[in-house]
Amino acid sequence: MIRLENLSKAFAGRPAVEGLSLEVPRGAIHGLLGHNGAGKSTTLGMLLGQVHPDAGRTLVNGHDVAAERGAALGRVGAIFEAPCFYDYLSARRNLRAFSNLTRRVSEAEIDAVVERVGLAERIHAKVSTYSHGMRQRLALAQALLPTPEVLILDEPTDGLDPQGIAAFRELLLELHAELDLTILFSSHLLAEVEKLCGTVTVLHRGRHVFEGDWRAATAAARRRVRIRTDRPAEALASLAAAGLVESADRDGQEPETVTVRGDVPLARANAHLVNAGFDVSAFAPIAPTLEAFYLERATKTEAARATAATRHGASKEERN
Repeated sequence: MIRLENLSKAFAGRPAVEGLSLEVPRGAIHGLLGHNGAGKSTTLGMLLGQVHPDAGRTLVNGHDVAAERGAALGRVGAIFEAPCFYDYLSARRNLRAFSNLTRRVSEAEIDAVVERVGLAERIHAKVSTYSHGMRQRLALAQALLPTPEVLILDEPTDGLDPQGIAAFRELLLELHAELDLTILFSSHLLAEVEKLCGTVTVLHRGRHVFEGDWRAATAAARRRVRIRTDRPAEALASLAAAGLVESADRDGQEPETVTVRGDVPLARANAHLVNAGFDVSAFAPIAPTLEAFYLERATKTEAARATAATRHGASKEERN
């Protein structure tokens, strides 16, 4: 459904996106993650045809955005950067005005999207009277008016309070199920992406560092467990001596945290402690979080860049 092929873009000689490729299948909710300046908005801008790539191409439903803009984006709705409205007009007149820029839509179609986003009671009020959350719902209504198959959302919950974020999330999930939408969702709110997206692409300094099911990746790579015993230091040493753990973290606080080897059943590690005479009051697997996964990927990528830069500098000195 959405495909980016080796996209690159630089501004004033500084790379914003470098060699980015990703694919979002039909019906997926895919998260685009990265810190401020990682290249998320530039990537979405290229996908929407608002930023011209220096290299590569973007395709939606098999159509090249640059060569077949109408066919590629005709069934795409978007909230990109800060939504703009005519504050002195009613919300309904805003929707009518913006829909006329793309294609004629019926009053029934407008009524349907207004009902879907929960603005029916305030649709005739001026936008100047709208809260930030209502403006975001209006932006979503606008994005739904092309009867889209794809939604591109750039930080759609930015500035919302926790209640507004939760309400917007539930609305998106309802729309996804009801309309069979494909959604590409950019956000720096990792906890929110975690609740919405099964797959993610992680960007770091404009480069792709991960794409796929982050839960599967964390489950395969790490099995962290919090344990509480009567003799924590000895318990960790015993697990290590038995070859059951990859690492153990000690910061003087309880419970201790260990990473159990991938080929070792967790029950076996627990049984080892019990059989060795330790009083185990807690042995709890730590559910992986998207935040921890993202930070780990970003840290590893930054360390690799630093190592490469050091090697390059050393090699340059040797040549000189």
